[in-house]
Amino acid sequence: MVKEVRAAHILVKGEPKAKELMEKLKKGESFDKLAMENSECPSKKRGGDLGWFTRGKMVREFENAAFAGEKGALVGPVKTQFGWHIIKVLDKK
Repeated sequence: MVKEVRAAHILVKGEPKAKELMEKLKKGESFDKLAMENSECPSKKRGGDLGWFTRGKMVREFENAAFAGEKGALVGPVKTQFGWHIIKVLDKK
């Protein structure tokens, strides 16, 4: 069972922007670069990297999506109270 996930994300206000960024990622654009240029989260300085977290540390919708995604997968857009997230699952343990 997965105990911890390391994830990065891009947080934007609107679903259209999140979908636009997801399309760019699917075409091979750099997650780190898009996070630094577009994310509204302070983690953008680290390319969106949130580090390792366990269940109970993030809002439920974000956490469920991150834990459900395969290592290396892009997940989203995921809506939370903070806005729309595109999540990159960096690692699991």
